[in-house]
Amino acid sequence: MRLRLGLLWLAGIDLRLTLLAVPPVLPAIHHDFRLSEAGVAALSNLPVLTLAGSSIFGSLLVARLGTHRALVAALWIVALSSGLRGVGASLVMLFSMTFVMGLGIALLQPVFPALSRDWFPTRVAFATAVWSNGLLAGEGIAATLTPLLVLPLAGGSWERSFELWGVSVALVAVAVMLFGGRRRASAPPESALWFPNFREGRLWEIGLLQAAASLTYFGANTFIPDYLHANHQAQFVAPGLIALNLGQLPASAAFGFVPLRIIGHWATCAGMAMLLAAALAIFLVFGGWLGVAAAAFIGFWGAYTLILSFALPPLIAPPGEVARMSAGAFTIGYSVAFAMSLLSGAIWDLTHLPATAFIPVIVAVVLLIVLGPRLGAAAHLAEAARG
Repeated sequence: MRLRLGLLWLAGIDLRLTLLAVPPVLPAIHHDFRLSEAGVAALSNLPVLTLAGSSIFGSLLVARLGTHRALVAALWIVALSSGLRGVGASLVMLFSMTFVMGLGIALLQPVFPALSRDWFPTRVAFATAVWSNGLLAGEGIAATLTPLLVLPLAGGSWERSFELWGVSVALVAVAVMLFGGRRRASAPPESALWFPNFREGRLWEIGLLQAAASLTYFGANTFIPDYLHANHQAQFVAPGLIALNLGQLPASAAFGFVPLRIIGHWATCAGMAMLLAAALAIFLVFGGWLGVAAAAFIGFWGAYTLILSFALPPLIAPPGEVARMSAGAFTIGYSVAFAMSLLSGAIWDLTHLPATAFIPVIVAVVLLIVLGPRLGAAAHLAEAARG
């Protein structure tokens, strides 16, 4: 069990590792290719758009290969495409392999909820916390180790740094191949149905809850720097972003050890929603170091909601349909978050009021209050029914 938990955590890291290895070397890529700001934005957001549009095919991969082989296949796609991004110092290769890498990650995402129930049928919430912690850790590992360790090992070459990160993903793929084992004989076969049922209300509820987490985290990451610059507090940009990202880690630990009946209880959801509203108010009104502390809680809230949404499909979905529901939730969540982020940026441009960039966070508060207790109760009942 411990070995599989370790593999789950390592594979979870690879959901974000190669994505977040890009920002530290963006200045060098910008310089070498003389990219415009639009080009930089396109390179940064291409994988996110791919995640929104291609997660459904991860469900197909699980339906055809099963969870274990789907995990291995998707990891190899990420490993190879990540390493090939810098081959020939070609702009075409960079963008095309970035797209393929995003596709690999999109295929990988629906595998994890299905694998959580396949490998740990009686401890789904705990397994979800483990791989989600890996995902969150991967963000910090890539952002920290790229400039401190990987670039020096690569001789300062951003191309070689992508190759080294690709090798690290390949090593995880090999470890899963060797030690992940086969699917348990008692596990039900995956359903031949792989395309999400977008007419299902429960799927939309989970997808919108996931959107609430993405709206909070990605919205804060996107707009905190510009907001602080606009309010003459540029010195707090770095501390604010660090606090936002570090604040996520305790949430995954809490989710692994606090019972689901408490995490998904209406009082917990309402309390967390009110605390997020208070944290946003502190950030907007006071700023400074109080704002940095508020950013840490915003990160914690985003991770809490995200992991809750990750855990719901393997707890609620019928046997063999976990990947199908997860893929639909990912598609809804990323699409809504992307559209709302664009809308809030447009509102800022029209009104010239920086605070309007955080409208999605208010939307997230409402979504948690409305959907959190309903989904938490449904998951608790499903978990109790399975014993």
